[in-house]
Amino acid sequence: MARVYVSIGSNIDREQNIDAALRALAADYGKLEQSSVYESDAVGFDSSPFYNLVVGFRTDDAPRAVQDRLHAIENHQGRLRTAELSARTLDLDLLLYDDLVMSDGKLVLPRDDIDRYAFVLAPLAEIAGSVQHPVTGTRYAEMWAAFDGSRQVLTRVDWPSAN
Repeated sequence: MARVYVSIGSNIDREQNIDAALRALAADYGKLEQSSVYESDAVGFDSSPFYNLVVGFRTDDAPRAVQDRLHAIENHQGRLRTAELSARTLDLDLLLYDDLVMSDGKLVLPRDDIDRYAFVLAPLAEIAGSVQHPVTGTRYAEMWAAFDGSRQVLTRVDWPSAN
C-alpha cells in the first residue's frame, strides 16, 4: 500500500467544508493521520483567510485514481474551477504518493507547492517530518526549519481531532 499525503484548504465555510472533506477521506481511505489546522492569508489574490492542514493515509489506489477522488470530493462541496486564483470551498491537493516522481501533464508528484508555501510545508512537516522529499532527499522537518515564513504567517487553530 502506498503512503499518501494530501493538502486540504478552504476559505469559504471553512469548518463545514474541511469537516466534510475529512469525513469523505476517512470513509474512502480509513484512518487519517491529521496535522494541526492552520489559518493563513490567501497567497496571490485578495480573499478571506484560509484554513489549511495535511492528512496522510494508505491506499492501493493508483495516483490518478486518488486525484480523481479528491476532485470528486471538491466538486461535491461546490468547488468552482477557474483559471484564476480565487476563494474556494475546498482545495484538495495530492502532495506525495510514496516516493513517486512523475509528471503526466495533469498530475505532478511530488507537488511543487510543498517547498513554496508555508501552509503546505508546515502541516506536512508536522506529520511527516522524517520523510524525505523524493527529489532532494531533504527531510520535511529540515525543509520547514529552513523555510523563510516571514511573508506567510500561519496561526494554529483549535480544531477537534476528526479521528
